[in-house]
Amino acid sequence: MTETADARAAITATLIEAIGAPVILIDAQGTIRALSPAARSLISGLDTGKQLALVMRDPDLIDAIDDVAQRGGRHVVELVERVPVERTFRIHIVALEGDGRRHAAMLTFEDLSEQRMTERMRVDFVANASHELRTPLASVLGFIETLQGPARNDEAARGRFLGIMREQGLRMARLVDDLLSLSRIELRAHVTPQTPVDLAAIAREIVDSLMLLARGREVTIALDLPAQPLRVAGDRDELLRLMENLIENAIKYGRRGGRVEVTLASAGGEASVAVRDDGQGIAPEHLPRLTERFYRIDTAQSRETGGTGLGLAIVKHIVLRHRGRLTIESVVGQGATFRAVLPALPQTPG
Repeated sequence: MTETADARAAITATLIEAIGAPVILIDAQGTIRALSPAARSLISGLDTGKQLALVMRDPDLIDAIDDVAQRGGRHVVELVERVPVERTFRIHIVALEGDGRRHAAMLTFEDLSEQRMTERMRVDFVANASHELRTPLASVLGFIETLQGPARNDEAARGRFLGIMREQGLRMARLVDDLLSLSRIELRAHVTPQTPVDLAAIAREIVDSLMLLARGREVTIALDLPAQPLRVAGDRDELLRLMENLIENAIKYGRRGGRVEVTLASAGGEASVAVRDDGQGIAPEHLPRLTERFYRIDTAQSRETGGTGLGLAIVKHIVLRHRGRLTIESVVGQGATFRAVLPALPQTPG
């Protein structure tokens, strides 16, 4: 390479590294020569000197890059990544100068994840809401017709029906709130939270807020926390919701007069939140489906306790957004343990 070519390549690399959008420059042999910081953070494993095809192994993308390298011109490819979360990119591949047989190329990435997620959420929201709201709405309408007709002058019936209608209205409100919460979490699934959050402080806050519910069911909550703050990179509101859903479920579905154990720990660069109840446990066939939307082991009990069938789905999506994992362990007759494991931040004194 001549001195002029070296200088030109250095200038090009400097320009690309200053770009705020995800951009990758590869030479005629497919080796990464420059990439922007946004590209580094978007796709793990990218670095100068590496073969792009060894990092991004999608066959359609590799074929498009090869075609541009041989023929020049441009290609547009849509790429869907499934791991660690589903993301969709539109990649523009443009040929640059060549050596006579093959061309260098520049790749620019357009993140379509939020747009695709919004479209899917809109469809899912309509389907789920219409299905789950139909029963309480039909109940409310039926009572209204009765109050307007046969029970118009029946004071006792009016009081009883209005009480039931209020409960059905509250059920619909809870359902809409949970659907909106789930939609917001899914919408941001591809954006990893970065704010330091102390899980121990969240656990104390949630346990304090649920003491009235626990006393109502004569449940004892045992809180086991580490001596130091247990920090993760997270969204505080979502982690509050995660902790609240797990502990509230343990209180509601565990044994009346029983014990709920909340244990926070750290090991191997991970922080774990384990919530154990001493209830009747969960049969093995139900465990794989517990985090599905609207899946209920006992529909009547879930609705009686005010459940919407979305609590564990919300927990699962919060854990996935925080790049963690959720495990469920249970033996029938011996209770259940729900454990959320998240990447921990390095501990600091105090």
